[in-house]
Amino acid sequence: MEEISQNHHDELIIFVNGKKVVERYAEPEMTLLTFIRRKLGLTGTKLGCAEGGCGACTVMVSRFNPHHNQIVHHAVNACLAPLCSLHHCAVTTVEGIGSVANKLHPVQERIAKAHGSQCGFCTPGIIMSMYTLLRNSPQPTMQNIEEAFQGNLCRCTGYRPILEGYKTFTKVEGCCQGRGMANGCCMTSEHQVHGPSPVQPLFNPSEFMPLDPTQEIIFPPELMSLGKKTPRSLRFIGERVQWIQPNSLKELLELKAMYPAAKLVVGNTEVGVEMKFKNLLYPVILSPAYIQELSNIQYTENGIEFGTSVTLTVLGKVLRGAIDKLPSYKTELFQAILEQLRWFAGQQIRNVAAIGGNIMTASPISDLNPVFMAAGCKLTLMSKEGKRIIKMDEKFFTGYRKTAVKPDEILLSIEIPYTKKGQYFSAFKQSPRKEDDIATVTCGMNVVFQDSSNVVQDIQLSYGGMAPTTVLTTATCNRLIGRPWGKKLMEDACSFLAEEMMLSPSAPGGMVAYRRTLTISLFFKFYLTVLHKLAQEHLSDEDVRSDYASAIELFHLDSPTSVQIYQAVPPGQCTDDVVGRPMMHLSALKQATGEAVYCDDIPHYENELYLALVTSSKAHAYIKSIETADAMAVPGVVTFVSAKDIPGSNMTGPVVYDETVLADDQVTCVGHIVGAIVADTQVHAQRAAKAIKITYEELQPVIVTIEDAIINQSFYKPVRMIENGNLTEGFQESDNIMEGEIHIGGQEHFYLETNCTLAVPRGEDGEMELFVSTQAASKTQAVVAKALGVPASHVVCRVKRMGGGFGGKESRSTILSTVVAVAAHKVRRPVRCMLDRDEDMLVSGGRHPFFGRYKVGFKKNGKVVALDVTYYSNAGNSMDLSLSILERALFHMDNCYNIPHIRGIGYMCKTNLPSNTAFRGFGGPQGMMVAESWISDVAVCCGLPADQVRKMNLYKQGEITPFNQCLEQFTIERCWEECVNISDFYQRKARVELYNKQHRWTKRGLSIIPTKFGISFTAVFLNQAGALVHIYTDGSVLITHGGTEMGQGLHTKMIQIASRTLEIPISKIHISETSTNTVPNTSPTAASASSDLNGMAVYNACQTLLQRLETYKASNPKGSWEEWVKAAYFDRVNLSANGFYRTPDLGYDFETNSGRPFNYFSYGVAVSEVEIDCLTGSHKNLHTSIVMDVGKSLNPALDIGQVEGAFMQGVGLFTLEELHYSPQGYLYTRGPGMYKIPAFGDIPTELKVSLLRDAPNERAIFSSKAVGEPPLFLAASVFYAIKDAIFAARTESGLTGPFRLDSPATPERIRNACEDRFTKLCPPPEPGTYTPWDVQV
Repeated sequence: MEEISQNHHDELIIFVNGKKVVERYAEPEMTLLTFIRRKLGLTGTKLGCAEGGCGACTVMVSRFNPHHNQIVHHAVNACLAPLCSLHHCAVTTVEGIGSVANKLHPVQERIAKAHGSQCGFCTPGIIMSMYTLLRNSPQPTMQNIEEAFQGNLCRCTGYRPILEGYKTFTKVEGCCQGRGMANGCCMTSEHQVHGPSPVQPLFNPSEFMPLDPTQEIIFPPELMSLGKKTPRSLRFIGERVQWIQPNSLKELLELKAMYPAAKLVVGNTEVGVEMKFKNLLYPVILSPAYIQELSNIQYTENGIEFGTSVTLTVLGKVLRGAIDKLPSYKTELFQAILEQLRWFAGQQIRNVAAIGGNIMTASPISDLNPVFMAAGCKLTLMSKEGKRIIKMDEKFFTGYRKTAVKPDEILLSIEIPYTKKGQYFSAFKQSPRKEDDIATVTCGMNVVFQDSSNVVQDIQLSYGGMAPTTVLTTATCNRLIGRPWGKKLMEDACSFLAEEMMLSPSAPGGMVAYRRTLTISLFFKFYLTVLHKLAQEHLSDEDVRSDYASAIELFHLDSPTSVQIYQAVPPGQCTDDVVGRPMMHLSALKQATGEAVYCDDIPHYENELYLALVTSSKAHAYIKSIETADAMAVPGVVTFVSAKDIPGSNMTGPVVYDETVLADDQVTCVGHIVGAIVADTQVHAQRAAKAIKITYEELQPVIVTIEDAIINQSFYKPVRMIENGNLTEGFQESDNIMEGEIHIGGQEHFYLETNCTLAVPRGEDGEMELFVSTQAASKTQAVVAKALGVPASHVVCRVKRMGGGFGGKESRSTILSTVVAVAAHKVRRPVRCMLDRDEDMLVSGGRHPFFGRYKVGFKKNGKVVALDVTYYSNAGNSMDLSLSILERALFHMDNCYNIPHIRGIGYMCKTNLPSNTAFRGFGGPQGMMVAESWISDVAVCCGLPADQVRKMNLYKQGEITPFNQCLEQFTIERCWEECVNISDFYQRKARVELYNKQHRWTKRGLSIIPTKFGISFTAVFLNQAGALVHIYTDGSVLITHGGTEMGQGLHTKMIQIASRTLEIPISKIHISETSTNTVPNTSPTAASASSDLNGMAVYNACQTLLQRLETYKASNPKGSWEEWVKAAYFDRVNLSANGFYRTPDLGYDFETNSGRPFNYFSYGVAVSEVEIDCLTGSHKNLHTSIVMDVGKSLNPALDIGQVEGAFMQGVGLFTLEELHYSPQGYLYTRGPGMYKIPAFGDIPTELKVSLLRDAPNERAIFSSKAVGEPPLFLAASVFYAIKDAIFAARTESGLTGPFRLDSPATPERIRNACEDRFTKLCPPPEPGTYTPWDVQV
């Protein structure tokens, strides 16, 4: 201990992008991300979640390993990596590998040119995951690439273009990489697409720079020589924490005796999350990085002993090596561990997380602990007093997150034993999403048979997710010993497990019946697996039935393939005219190099401060008092902002002023903003915000669910209704009448860039400049001006770009902007705030959950005659945009079906949840989802194929909707026929039916779903747009328009329109940003109508300028653009014009059910095929074909990107994403750990997207159509394919007739709907007899 004095500070040496950085006072609580963004100003690396779940912050860390004498490169989450853990490491960020000005790296170039970057916020992280993979294997396989991306999320693209771009790095035998071979490209010949158009690629791989591994940044030689020296002990002392890195085991044990509460940190993947989100503080952290004994790997006669600092990546590598060398009977356990590691977090976490951390965290849902426990692994513990060896058995975990390890002991190593002949081992993990997800239930199962027999000698079944600790089912196991492995044993074991694995109906995590069923279903899989192996060894008379065989297959996904079909531009089109060509997003290269500037990337002002929100912890209460003393004592705190500090009005809201900027005397939801702390740094502001103490007086009732609202009659006015025909007559005409209901869950936007605002007071006349990540610059300007009590002309709002929006930044971004502006006004200094993911998810609301009740009358042949439907939406604690959303749901209650007699009624439920808001589709998907629910019920009742009933009920050209709008240019039949064609629908259907006959425990389903989506804001006044176009004397053109860029490529399309109109190349045209001082009174960038509106406004301005230049063109016809512009300027002609557009003939009246709500409709049809596992509820998306009518596409690459991105967001909505609220209105799902959006592995294995040919739309710019929202609902084809597969499973269990399946179709809902003998053993608890952990809102 002598070598380290208590207050001695060490210097930290780290290389970033090849430059040496020496940090004199390294702060142990600082992450690498904060360091590179704040201290070094490298803003390419992004913050997406702060918990290692989204990959936006991925960087490459390289270190020299002296023991193996090699350099190791790893992809790492910078948001979790402690700065102090990177002493003597080299860090490479996205800026370090290439830039637009100097030279791009092939990894950057290919994602951009393959259209794999839309909003661009996730792009740097994806690039660094891929870059690290290429540094480790320059010619990876597709499987390597898919594995490398397990820890990366993207919300815009739908992943396909990213994989497609990076597929060009793989070594594929006999593939031409799109360069075209003599007998045609393999990508097109596999998928013979019917019709006249050959498949044209959206990008040309032959233009890509080759990858040259010799040109990469070298590892700093200085670190190489430092790495060869014996390390010395280090100590870094921070504000609250000290980080000690001892250099010997002896020193570590002495430190552990001195600081028994100290945590040992290797990867910081658990402690980092605890300190950030659970508000825990560990004043001493011990880092065992230098201690060889903890990273040793030794081969013993019984197995392999791993030091506990060994990372999961290394563990996997070593076990794979052993499996290759040893006979398979010895490696049953190793194979089981590898199966768990396949789905363990993402690559970035596995690269740093240690085995010891996984054991000592003692998580009840650990993926590996049940495996270690079932295997009875031996653990070596050590303290100053000596070492002891214990077995990992039922006594090891002593309570929730507690183990038998004493405070002064450390876990030194774990021995993973070989298995022996007659021993079989399996491990299973079931989670909502396959990749990078927290387990619902995990288990390790180990059976040993008496010599050469099928009689059980010993059996160990261990489960996670069934109790506060990992448990062994000792009672069940004891009753199975000595019995032969057969059907009787299996049936008894299932009954025993149902008795032993009880769960309280209120157990944390919910899903009680499902979790209990899983324990039995997973044992059944184990039983079959072992039975099959015994049969192969001739130790069992019976083998697994052929129709049961798929139950024991390990989960496997094929690499995805895809086809995109679009109409090429006409042969004579001028090369400078880029309209209709698949042009790359104009910011894509900047996004790929990290040079694109987002709101929080703006450099800091000299005297800038940081704001953190203080939010309510109660759903409905009076605020009695707010104690700020403790918060003000935190270092760096400047002030607390409350409602008293608002100079203008505290009332706010996008349509009606029914919200407060800051809660005054009452809070109406958990997450209601009460106040804010302003401090010198984010860390200090957030720490102080947590120290604010609010006393409440709770109020009743607390209304959380739609059901609560109906009971309490808690609705906003008005109630909306659309009625057409005569319902009484309709139901009299019907042969059958059926009633049903469906609940559609909400959805979190999960834009990768959370809400962010920077407010800069201008020091005179109350002027303020705001930099905001928002879709609604004018609305932000208006509500901020109202709060500050100044005219709107004194407030400027500027938007460069957003890292995703999806409707979530249309109105809710203002709840942050107003608070930041008020704070900046109070302290008279610039104030910035970018919300953390958990805060953003808590305060900003999401898609409205809907509940639909319907009564439908139909003929025997499936023709629907009458429909009476009621919608309830969960609006939350304020109106926000809920009325327009409900109206759009009613406008889409028919989807594409002609129903002569129809009535739809809609209610908005007023609840104690954060206000729900706009989200891509804006009520349309919820309205249509209910329609698809009743039409599939009708098909089941009539005993007819669903596709036949759907097709029979489709509208025809010229028919009238319930709101009396005539359907012109109605292309749904063409979309339907083409979709049936490209998906081989009828052959596919026959294959599905055959598959289902041959398989009992896996089933396939198929569905075809149409959609029609009305284009226009339903609030008529919003259908207007302005543009301002300047031509400068050098001939360059600057455009500003009312729309904002959030990844959808709006600016790119506007430049394409201007280029065609002015007849100049796009290189001469620039769009810098959207701002309220250039184009005023803009509508939000929403409703899919931004290209239509702003495109026409830009066109209008360009036309004006062309007219002004006409004389100069005429007098000098051979002149250049620059000459004409100069001539006009010298003739004193105004070279600036503003353009304006309003959509004609709009306006609908609910009272009279007359008028035109929509300018036109976008149409599409999708076919999807899925496969479900009836035992676990997991599903695979096997195939999707989409045909979308987008008119004449302005840019097929962007439009196909929108179709795929919207589709995958819909797949999330209908199959994966579930928000969990407690009965008190507390949101549990506040980050990517608990809230799962689709990942790379969720895209359909085969995806075909076709843009309908020859379908011009004269109602929009250059005959194009809106594309942002319409495709989202097509993901319902996946939901109804799942329902079709469940129907097949239920039929096999003897269940017939319609059944209710709520959305999303999560594994829990799928498994519970596939009723069988196992679900009967675990009946769900009676509602009303207990308080559930979560409720369906």
